[in-house]
Amino acid sequence: MTGATVPPSRTGNGSDLAVPARPRLAVVIVTYSSGQVVEGCLRSLDAALAGAGPARVVVVDNASADDTVERVREAAPEAEVIQTGRNAGFAAGVNAGIAAADGCDVLVLNPDIRLAPGSVLLLRQALAVPGTGMAAPHLTAETGELHLSLRRRPTVLRALGEALLGGHRAGRFHPLGELVVEPAAYDRPHTVDWVTGAAWMVSRACLDALGPLDERYFLYSEETEYMLRAGEAGFAVRYEPRAVAVHLGGEQSTSSRLWALSAANRVRMHRERYGRPRGQLMRLAVGLNELVRAVARGGAGGRRHRAALRELVAMREWPPRPGEAAGSPAREEAVFTARGTIPPAREAAPPAREEVPVQKAGSPGYLCFSAQDWWYHNRAHSDFQLMRSIAAHRKVLVVNSIGMRMPTPGRSTQVLRRVGRKLRSVAMLVRRPLRELPGFYVMSPLPLPFYGSPLARRVNALLVRAQVLAVSRALGLHRPVIMVTIPTAWDVVRPMRRQALVFNRSDRHSSFPESDRPTIEALERGLLERSDHVLYVSTALMDEERRMTGDRAYFLDHGVDTGHFRRRPESEQPADIRAIPGPRVGFFGALDDYLVDFDLLERIARELPDVSLVLIGDATVPMERLTRHPNVHWLGFRPYETIPGYGSGFDVAIMPWLDNPWIKHSNPIKLKEYLALGLPVVSTDFQELVNYADRVRIAASGDLFLDAVRATLREGGPRPADDLRESVLGASWSSRAAQLMALAEPSSDPR
Repeated sequence: MTGATVPPSRTGNGSDLAVPARPRLAVVIVTYSSGQVVEGCLRSLDAALAGAGPARVVVVDNASADDTVERVREAAPEAEVIQTGRNAGFAAGVNAGIAAADGCDVLVLNPDIRLAPGSVLLLRQALAVPGTGMAAPHLTAETGELHLSLRRRPTVLRALGEALLGGHRAGRFHPLGELVVEPAAYDRPHTVDWVTGAAWMVSRACLDALGPLDERYFLYSEETEYMLRAGEAGFAVRYEPRAVAVHLGGEQSTSSRLWALSAANRVRMHRERYGRPRGQLMRLAVGLNELVRAVARGGAGGRRHRAALRELVAMREWPPRPGEAAGSPAREEAVFTARGTIPPAREAAPPAREEVPVQKAGSPGYLCFSAQDWWYHNRAHSDFQLMRSIAAHRKVLVVNSIGMRMPTPGRSTQVLRRVGRKLRSVAMLVRRPLRELPGFYVMSPLPLPFYGSPLARRVNALLVRAQVLAVSRALGLHRPVIMVTIPTAWDVVRPMRRQALVFNRSDRHSSFPESDRPTIEALERGLLERSDHVLYVSTALMDEERRMTGDRAYFLDHGVDTGHFRRRPESEQPADIRAIPGPRVGFFGALDDYLVDFDLLERIARELPDVSLVLIGDATVPMERLTRHPNVHWLGFRPYETIPGYGSGFDVAIMPWLDNPWIKHSNPIKLKEYLALGLPVVSTDFQELVNYADRVRIAASGDLFLDAVRATLREGGPRPADDLRESVLGASWSSRAAQLMALAEPSSDPR
């Protein structure tokens, strides 16, 4: 190459194509430690620029650590070299080059691009088509193999499609894939949503309208965002197949750090364009993609996908800026700017972790498939309480409920609300929610809860298992004790390696009104017959199923957090309950229509008009039938941490259960919580109350229930408050957890 300015009279390949009347052209190449590849790029420009009119070459170097600048000056002595003095990111480098090329159309190139002769003229002609703001060439490998460089607009559905089908397969279906895979699309000129950013030309009019690239991304997604922004401003992105460029590339596919940054930036871009809720959905979809690949490829093949998962879980608002965590691998990788080159390969170290409980050699971790969801259910449930106690000694992963059915109109209540809260939970991915328990993890896999179809069940099991195994392996849970509370997890855990399988038979889930009873019964039967241990909180249910469980059955009564559930003085009670006039008859917990007798609640409101009925908890039914009564105060969901304060404001605590098979085989945790608060309790009858007859007023009918409430308001409970609390002080969750660990780890010291 003889200089940075090419005379307009030159043509290449005998081309007689006219030079379009356009602004002068500037070729901008951004480098970072690109000495091994940039010379080839520069040498290709003479022939590539032939016939395209006068052109300037601007090389922007982002503080290369090698001899890039010297090689540029030797290969192209008349090129303009801008040394930024810092590694500020690819977009910042492009912006610096554009700023130096005022009034010019700009051709942006990676240093590992080799332009074919005459290709720039073809791009300039494409740029001259009315309505066009950007033009991009046909990309190939050195071997001539096609690079699939055309893309459709990113959407959550397309990200999910790629996760479940793979990028190439999903790309065959326009709604499901971002990648354009049809060979015919690469043979004809047309407009596209965006192209990969190794080589692209942008008009001066488009640059003036859009302004600079967004520098917050540093690397990856900045060109995507810019091209989508161009399309929305009326500037089309045009693909020109006659213009050809060889792209060496390949670093993203081999570097775990680059792969992780690319995945995270896809999420960041969606968040910035559409808001945080949709950004979280994209985070879920991209995370699912990485989970599936991490499990499917395993070992070294899954390393980059595991790195992406770590990045997505701990994702910062934006990649670190220069000067943050200087010298760290994360910072170094975040600011690589020349996409064709990176420093010598080095796999990213795992992110720094807080200290987790030290386990004795050979002691297993615990994997719990809960029947509840940590993010929106009452955290007093036995799954959570047992696992929290175990997490003081072992590493624990709680898998939030994968459901027993897909909520459907006509069969389920508040369908949209249920689906919405589950999606919000799934978007939480993997978290450590308790600072005091760094070994306690919670994840929300994305399920497909169509359990009535055998095929859908198999697909769902594969999907959920892939997600759980990927997280388990990342946490070092290779052969855990698996505890299952929700029966639909049986399909998932059946082939999983484990130390022991414990079925926490806290309820008969097949009695759940909305469940597919034959399907759930079959799943329960599989767990009852194949589990190493079956835990019961209901002696009635344990006796009924003794034929299937034999000596594997174990009664493990509920515990209570007596330190948490202690009576608060009025000054420490929440203001909203103190504002409610007394006397107060109260209930805290889930207001589910298959558990709670709403007719009985309405009778209390109607027949005891001088009593305030206080209800605390999420409801699965419309509450207008109750809240229309002036003495009913529904406060909705309240955090677990605040429940003792609310309960301390009750004069009478109630358990108004329905008479059905679910309740018959239940043992509500709230009974012990009420007693730990020293509250007088009135309850409808169920079998486990036989052991509490001296502490609870039990009513066999609605009339008797109302009479018991009146008697309690008049006389107090059957025993003093201190005696009620004293009666449950020995039932701690830590003692229950120790029993479980001794059962699941008979050869280990659970301490």
